Amino acid sequence: MSEMLNKIQNRILNESTYWGIKTLKSPVDFWIYSEILFKIKPDLLIEIGNFHGGSALSYAHIFDILNNGLVLAIDIDHSNIATEVRKHERIHLIESDAKLCVEQVSNYVNDNMKVLVIEDSSHEYDNTLKLLREYSKFVSKNSYYIVEDTICHHGLNVGPKPGPFEAVESFLQNNNEFLIDKSCENFGITWNPNGYLKKMY
Repeated sequence: MSEMLNKIQNRILNESTYWGIKTLKSPVDFWIYSEILFKIKPDLLIEIGNFHGGSALSYAHIFDILNNGLVLAIDIDHSNIATEVRKHERIHLIESDAKLCVEQVSNYVNDNMKVLVIEDSSHEYDNTLKLLREYSKFVSKNSYYIVEDTICHHGLNVGPKPGPFEAVESFLQNNNEFLIDKSCENFGITWNPNGYLKKMY
């Protein structure tokens, strides 16, 4: 299993693209995301960590098909964002440390919206935990806060240790609104083990 995971990881890091834009996403989780987006049909998807913007563009394309939805893309540095991403009308960019722009983000959210969060930033324990605590409040009932790359040292020996997996554990110790949705891992391979947090209350 570890050999296969490392092979997929190498493909993700070095060759994977969406619409020609470098995109660091597991294809299995990418498929799960498309199922979630179709089911929930969110009005707003907050993506923390955008790199070149390939995944943000993919969500915007799904929203185009659904004829609903906005992607709020937050990253400390948007200098690498592709032109195709910048010009898409469903994508709004905020260049900032996500911990420092919570108030700005709140201007995009209202109580009647269906909101989903995907967090793919530094994966450091403290940062991931702070973002969980700050942004989980935006997630609507029956929607998700997805913490990416909880596979760090829980399937692949990469990334910070402790990292996002441990941050999820700490978050859930003091938050009973969210549960881990293991059904999102039923392909048997995921880069987000215990990272699909469904808001129940």
